[in-house]
Amino acid sequence: MAIDLDAIKRKLNQLQTVGNRQNNLWKPEPGKQTIRIVPYQWNKDNPFQELYFHYDLGKKNFLSPITYGKPDPVVEFTEKLKSSGNSDEWKLGKKMEPKMRTYVPIIVRGKESEGVKFWGFGKTVYTELLGFIADPDYGDLSDPMNGRDIVVEFTPGESGSYPKTAIRVKPNTTPITEDKNVAEKVAKHQPKLSDIFKEPSYDDLKDALEKWLNPEEDDTTEETTNQTEEMDTEETTETVNKVDDVSSAFDALFND
Repeated sequence: MAIDLDAIKRKLNQLQTVGNRQNNLWKPEPGKQTIRIVPYQWNKDNPFQELYFHYDLGKKNFLSPITYGKPDPVVEFTEKLKSSGNSDEWKLGKKMEPKMRTYVPIIVRGKESEGVKFWGFGKTVYTELLGFIADPDYGDLSDPMNGRDIVVEFTPGESGSYPKTAIRVKPNTTPITEDKNVAEKVAKHQPKLSDIFKEPSYDDLKDALEKWLNPEEDDTTEETTNQTEEMDTEETTETVNKVDDVSSAFDALFND
């Protein structure tokens, strides 16, 4: 039997993508850690990068193309549901909308030699960080010479309670680093988010949506790998309850 080279290439790409995520994404551990937001090499005007994801679509998570202003068949489908005039379909459409998660490049104090990693968080942390930056007493937290370190305190959830992430911006301004090697990594050797989270094609998303709507046609033995790290509890994805005529709505949208 001949080897399926396309399948081998897909598996290799999958393993490389997973490796990129594990090496380049940062999650706070229980307790306190100190980090520093740094300018993003690939978008120096703004270190905060807003990405949109479809979570648990056919046992997978997908980056939504709307992140880059491109058409997304799942979004088109949700818009059709919301405009149907049926309250159940409108609710389903809202739940299926892509969720925003913000990523920012950082270095971890005490682990500066590891280079730049990305910290992903939800709306609560994002709003708090932007509030500090908008405050003239703090300003640009990522400024290379006059920015500020941030203490991140993570408390795991116990006995049914939700985990919590609290931040405290240090009062004193400091340079990012005085180590030339670290400075080189920050300035010239940052990973790209687009390499960590691969953008699916329109057809791939359409196929994933169709299989999600018709699970009896899906191959349940297929190995799946999430595209994103586990989300904070503050934005845990709600379980989507399908309505009876979702499949017909899908057919009407894409097969007319």
